[in-house]
Amino acid sequence: MQNTKNTNEWVNWIEESISKEYYRLYEQKHFSNIQKVGIGGFGKVYRASWKNSKYFALKSFFNLDDVTAKEIVHELKLQRDIQFHNNIIKFYGIAKFDPENDNAQSKNYLLVMEYADSGPLKNYLKENFNNLTWDDKYNLAYQLACAVLCLHNEGIVHRDLHSGNILVHQNTIKLSDFGLSKRIESSSNTQSNPFRIIPYVDPKKFSEQRKNKNSTQIFSLNEKSDIYSVGVLFWEISSGQPPFYTEDEKYDVDLAIEISQGLREEPISNTPEDYIKIYTECWNGEPDNRPTINQVVERLREIITKTNITTENNISASLNTDSHGEMSQIIQNFNKMNTKEIVPANIIIENDSFEIVNNIVNYIFKIVNVGKEFTLTKSTRNILDYFNNNNINSQEIYDWLLINQNNSDSMFLLGYFNYLGIETSEDNKKAFDLFINASEQGHILAQLYVGSCYQSGYGTTKDKELALKYYEKIANLGYASGLLKVGYCYDCGIGTSVNYQKAIELYQQAESLGNIVAQYNVGTMYLNGEGVDKDYNKAFELYQQAANSGNCNAQHGLGLIYEYGMGIEKDINQAIYWYEKSAKQGYKKAQNALEIIKLSF
Repeated sequence: MQNTKNTNEWVNWIEESISKEYYRLYEQKHFSNIQKVGIGGFGKVYRASWKNSKYFALKSFFNLDDVTAKEIVHELKLQRDIQFHNNIIKFYGIAKFDPENDNAQSKNYLLVMEYADSGPLKNYLKENFNNLTWDDKYNLAYQLACAVLCLHNEGIVHRDLHSGNILVHQNTIKLSDFGLSKRIESSSNTQSNPFRIIPYVDPKKFSEQRKNKNSTQIFSLNEKSDIYSVGVLFWEISSGQPPFYTEDEKYDVDLAIEISQGLREEPISNTPEDYIKIYTECWNGEPDNRPTINQVVERLREIITKTNITTENNISASLNTDSHGEMSQIIQNFNKMNTKEIVPANIIIENDSFEIVNNIVNYIFKIVNVGKEFTLTKSTRNILDYFNNNNINSQEIYDWLLINQNNSDSMFLLGYFNYLGIETSEDNKKAFDLFINASEQGHILAQLYVGSCYQSGYGTTKDKELALKYYEKIANLGYASGLLKVGYCYDCGIGTSVNYQKAIELYQQAESLGNIVAQYNVGTMYLNGEGVDKDYNKAFELYQQAANSGNCNAQHGLGLIYEYGMGIEKDINQAIYWYEKSAKQGYKKAQNALEIIKLSF
């Protein structure tokens, strides 16, 4: 009875998320050509054509019990934190139907995901290995490391990395699953085939279980366990086949014991020494001796950079010694070359550009959520400072974005450049269109800016109700920026009626997540007695905290409190001090107050 109650609780969460449009519900009638492409211990995966325009992957589950429902919710929450990364498989929404029976009424859920046309990495390597250069292999390894870095930066441990659940789409690594199957397995005390991924599992798990076979102590997989798996995968990328692979033989407990005792695959001949050193350090038996994923990414970047410099130097030397006749022959041979042979020279540039764009979007996301970006002037100053501090050429990024509009981060950032007028004239219409396109792929920041455009009429017709709707999507995912915006709508009656009680509740939630604008707003509501009893002391305390964090509104507010003695003794010097702090940030009200107070005293 309790399990049924718990299952209903998680199912209700999913249903509410659908009804409030936090997650899109895809209707069965728009899917066609549904084909089963994979099966696991907990469900099946299908490929389906959607509106005959693109393919989606549909992920099903055999049993919607308490454990499965809970872990689906957990997976959805993880997805919201990592949707921005190009090497993470995209989650688009939910469907409710039985892919194998058109007429059946299904109460189960399908996760609608990005479809990877080359399938699992294991299959991709098997089919394409003979055509892969070392530059291609470096590129695959680098993308995998960047995807894991994204997870670890968000505090997520995958725990189930292997070449069967790492996908490839258009030669691009796509990380999937995030340990969903592993969590269902551990939570439900069930076992799928425990031996199928033995070579990828941290051997500490085997050795600790053997040492403690008479107790309930279980080794907990962690970030260093992911690093071990990455090392094995790097070897697999270098070899083209799974570790310890023998035709028609399965992994067994003997192999697990041997690995825990130090057995590892031998390096493949002609593998660069620097690459071998990375993966052997990753699969070190002692977790403390393994590198972090940041170190792995950096060392791969150094290898790729060194390889490209060497290649370029060799080309330059060759061109300098060739005669005109030989140069003519080179030009004639160029047309005969497979373009794949010349693409790798740009790998580091492409990867760096993707990573730079990803880092810029992450930076914007963070400052928006803490409330450091609340005016166009402040936004422009923040992003330009970021470019200067990180030696980023904004013109080069803008030019790259113009020809790389194949993921939601790039769409959003190009919209952001047009929104602020960075390396181009301000173009609110173009910005709005780009934000809309990115938001339709679930991009959180893009959804926020679509809301802002609707609220202010930037690039579109002003629609305050629609603005609130977009803000609510983000708020209900638990982001401070969304909570702040919805709180402001209730505070000021934007798209809804004024509700001070609801406004302060939302502000307080955003404040608890570290948003300094929300902190200032809560202080203002205490100062004015809106939604709460008037409390000058509380207002002063909140203003003080927000002002010390650099919020110019709070600095101005603190100046007012000191000038007029609201709940404290008047102090003109302190008033001038805080007005000046705010005025230096360009806040007009503080500049006017400062001018008046200096004339008066």
